[in-house]
Amino acid sequence: MRLKNSVVVITGASSGIGRATALRLAQKGARLVLAARGEKALRALAKECRKRGGTAIPITTDVTDPEAMEALASRAVEEFGQLDAWVNNAAVSVFGRLTEVPLKDFRRVLDVNVNGYVYGARAALPHMQAHGSGVLINVASIVGEVAQPYTAAYSMSKAAVRALGVSLRSELRLDGLTGVKVCTILPAAIDTPFFQHAANYTGRRVVAMPPVYTAARVAKTIEGVLKKPRREAVVGPAGHYMVLKHRLLPGLIDGVMAVQVDKTHLSRKRTAQDTPGNLYQPSSQVRAASVGGGWHGARRTAKRRAFAALAAAAGVVALKNRMR
Repeated sequence: MRLKNSVVVITGASSGIGRATALRLAQKGARLVLAARGEKALRALAKECRKRGGTAIPITTDVTDPEAMEALASRAVEEFGQLDAWVNNAAVSVFGRLTEVPLKDFRRVLDVNVNGYVYGARAALPHMQAHGSGVLINVASIVGEVAQPYTAAYSMSKAAVRALGVSLRSELRLDGLTGVKVCTILPAAIDTPFFQHAANYTGRRVVAMPPVYTAARVAKTIEGVLKKPRREAVVGPAGHYMVLKHRLLPGLIDGVMAVQVDKTHLSRKRTAQDTPGNLYQPSSQVRAASVGGGWHGARRTAKRRAFAALAAAAGVVALKNRMR
């Protein structure tokens, strides 16, 4: 797909991966429809996209409302005459043990992360099918392959997103619509405000699990997939490693992931208060409308990678001891 003048809808555009993707595509001259719940952040992003050479309109939207998703797709077509690509990116998470997370919050994660993508696909695909071309991108996560403790709802949702992609590709193939592509992005840990925004019932502060990659790296991958669609694209060497090893040694890697999450994804001190995070309303934190979450940087990344390697090694040793 040629990016210049292409019409791209991005959900969850106000921060993190969505914001980085919008800014990158704006530089390529794309026409963007930016969707999120925070109106102020969206307006600021649209203005910045225009400065970078793109065309952008902000639309305050909740992805859990199917009628709002239909209206979002219709607005893109009304404004620009077509719909070339749709990036399902809006997502939330809750940290806590399955038995301790409020069921209301658990359901909310699934509603946003799964139903939100379903509503987005249902809104976008008819327009693409009508003119026989288009790209639907679903941003999932490597936890859709290698699930984590303390994030059952999020891990389940990302596995469901991968399954959604497979099903949609199969349906399009049966209909002979080879020009309409469905692609799934699987990022590793990314430097965004996502971790500060998450609901948390662990009593421990959530931090980005090392190694951490930039949101710009994901945006670059999304750009590449728009130009040359493929089924799935993993972002980050650690992600590639985990996915490959999990398919070869699932039991071992599950255990390593469990140890690493416990040691590096949550602070050791029990200092965090229970919070629903941004599950029900946009975050009011300072970084709410930023690309990064403050988790990246040469020195910090080096330390985190070293710590991650030690934690992973410790996990392997611990598992081997248990298996004896």
